[in-house]
Amino acid sequence: MKAFSDQLSALSGKKVKVIACRTIGEEIEKILPPTYDYQALEFGLHEKPEKLNKVLQEIINQEKMADVILLGYGLCCKGTIGLASRSKLVIPRVHDCIGIFMGSQRRYKGEFYREPGTYYLTKGWIEHGGDPYKEYLKFREMYDDEKAIWLAKKMIEHYSRLVFINTGDYQVERYRAYAWMVAEKFSLRFEEIKGSDALIKKMLTGIWDDEFIVVNPGEKVEYRMFGE
Repeated sequence: MKAFSDQLSALSGKKVKVIACRTIGEEIEKILPPTYDYQALEFGLHEKPEKLNKVLQEIINQEKMADVILLGYGLCCKGTIGLASRSKLVIPRVHDCIGIFMGSQRRYKGEFYREPGTYYLTKGWIEHGGDPYKEYLKFREMYDDEKAIWLAKKMIEHYSRLVFINTGDYQVERYRAYAWMVAEKFSLRFEEIKGSDALIKKMLTGIWDDEFIVVNPGEKVEYRMFGE
């Protein structure tokens, strides 16, 4: 198998722009080729998919020189639907970043069918995203502890398992402990699985197989492109 640096020849000589959610920023940054232009966006944009869509389109419109724009997003509550670019646009064929952390949508779907009531946490999600414990702390500023925990539990009443995706960070113990605490706090069964940067590597090296949506200049991202 070729080394990662050798695989980059597929995009040799091309100007590449990467736009990604900050939750997967570390996974991208540690293998990002130095010639690529990179921009990370706040997770909070997911709270309003229409805003995420607007911000992404504005950034894409501002890019005048890129041959290829790589998006570190998936369907993301339809936040990427309708995007268009004068450059080639490449998006992982995943519903959200969990598929990216797992290395493929197929693996994510396998976990979903095995146990659909699963809440996922990663280092990036813990640092930049939301989770039941953070919501509990927000509620506690407005209500007493009993009501705050009731409201937070109500938000995840259909979940029975919490899975920590280990992405191999050297401080993994710290994030594992946090995930375990959340599971204990909300009476969820804790499990840990190993993450994979396979999908990110393929995106960055131009190996765009059926796990990616490739949108040519002038075309738009459509919902049907993400499949089931």
